[in-house]
Amino acid sequence: MGTMAELVTMGKFGAMAEEQQVNQMIMDKQSAEEWLSRVHSLIPSVLSKAKTVKNFAGRWKTIISKIEQIPACLSDLSSHPCFSKNKLCNEQLQSVAKTLSEVIELAELCSTEKYEGKLRMQSNLDALSGKLDLNLRDCMVLIKTGVLGEATLPLYISSSSETPKISSLKELLARLQIGHLESKHNALESLLGAMQEDEKMVMPLIGRANVAALVQLLTATSTRIREKAVNLISVLAESGHCDEWLISEGVLPPLVRLIESGSLETKEKAAIAIQRLSMTEENAREIAGHGGITPLIDLCKTGDSVSQAASAAALKNMSAVSELRQLLAEEGMVRVSIDLLNHGILLGSREHMAECLQNLTAASEGLREAIVSEGGVPSLLAYLDGPLPQEPAVTALRNLIPSVNPEIWVALNLLPRLTHVLKSGSLGAQQAAASAICRFTCSPETKRLVGESGCIPEMVKLLESKSNGCREAAAQAIAGLVTEGRIRRELKKDGKSVTNLVMLLDSNPGNTAKKYAVAGLLGLSGSEKSKKMMVSYGAIGYLKKLSEMEVIGADKLLEKLERGKLRSFFHR
Repeated sequence: MGTMAELVTMGKFGAMAEEQQVNQMIMDKQSAEEWLSRVHSLIPSVLSKAKTVKNFAGRWKTIISKIEQIPACLSDLSSHPCFSKNKLCNEQLQSVAKTLSEVIELAELCSTEKYEGKLRMQSNLDALSGKLDLNLRDCMVLIKTGVLGEATLPLYISSSSETPKISSLKELLARLQIGHLESKHNALESLLGAMQEDEKMVMPLIGRANVAALVQLLTATSTRIREKAVNLISVLAESGHCDEWLISEGVLPPLVRLIESGSLETKEKAAIAIQRLSMTEENAREIAGHGGITPLIDLCKTGDSVSQAASAAALKNMSAVSELRQLLAEEGMVRVSIDLLNHGILLGSREHMAECLQNLTAASEGLREAIVSEGGVPSLLAYLDGPLPQEPAVTALRNLIPSVNPEIWVALNLLPRLTHVLKSGSLGAQQAAASAICRFTCSPETKRLVGESGCIPEMVKLLESKSNGCREAAAQAIAGLVTEGRIRRELKKDGKSVTNLVMLLDSNPGNTAKKYAVAGLLGLSGSEKSKKMMVSYGAIGYLKKLSEMEVIGADKLLEKLERGKLRSFFHR
């Protein structure tokens, strides 16, 4: 018996749904002109009915004033050259007609006092007033923003077969700006699909008004809409085409809020957008100003691999801004950087944190002490053990050298690791390693330890590097180390050391290693063999030019070489 009743009920619902579908199809076939005529004919009777209502007088007065604005708005809309060609006009007029029908229904209920509860009717009238606001706003959007033209006229493109697709995309972008939330959700869904299919086709069609509409949808009441809007914004941010529009339309505050309280997917997409936008100093400061540091740090601790990497990259970008470093440290950045350097899910997260520590160690002695006390030194050293050490971790260690006792550095095997970097690191890492060794050699004892570490041959090779920075750092280190007896003997034995240093006497302004090359050669000039090599490789010619340029030590070395050359001549 129950089953039969259920079947009857289901049959009724099915019939109703089918009837609604048929009615919608009939409505869709009506032209924009027919809908305009229908709305114009409805307005007098709707106003007349609304004015007879005695209850809720204040609310009905507001509703009547909004209805009275509709004719002028429709007049402007219908005078647009694209009015009859655009589906959006048709849909907008259908929406206005539906709202006017609701006015009549509620007016009758209020007049006959057949409504269920005063509070419920007040809520219904407020909702009706909101619908009228939306209708008026959407009409103005269609008229003033150029949406009608954009969504009607396809771009000129070489392939005529693509024209309908372009036209359809323009209509979807227009729908972001008008209509109810469900309509906007459907437009977002379709646009995301189009982006996945052919991003290059969609990007040129996106204008500032579309970006503004997307930013507004980040604060929509619907979770589904927020998720899709931030997904689309992350794609726009990654493309780099709309950065200025996104920022000027106020995208940063809602993105920060989504990282704070969104779903896992929403947090990930918001972090990706923030990562891209934080690449400029101004945007990084603004993100910090909107409270973005704490949620990004929290996401580093709790997010999945992609979220963690994106938030780590954003924080790395922010750490590049000198005035934000202390604020980052106060929010817990030091601890998080070390933790991710040790245990980051992706290699990218660890690389970002190495760069972050590089920036933080450049800030102040207080921050360097904080990094040391939190265990940053062993973590940075362990990070160097990989097959291709990179610059940031080596630079961070170089910055920390004065903050740690030399005995501790020896115990932690700093020198063998720096030797490994000189052999296997990137060019930037090799330069930082040579600079670190230079900083470490602050006493005869530390110079002796460097000599025993086996790094001198690698330093000599670095003098031949393609990078001017590497050559300068190696020459500076050698100039400081040559005063140590064992190292000096090792350099004399290695014929390449003199040859390479002489080549660095070139007076070219781009050669920044020349003053260190002079100092290094002066240190080796006590050996007759070394002096002969210097002369044979043309050192005297170079030194004459450097002497004219008043490079420190050039006169002295030139005098020693010329005196030795003269003595050699008389000896023959």
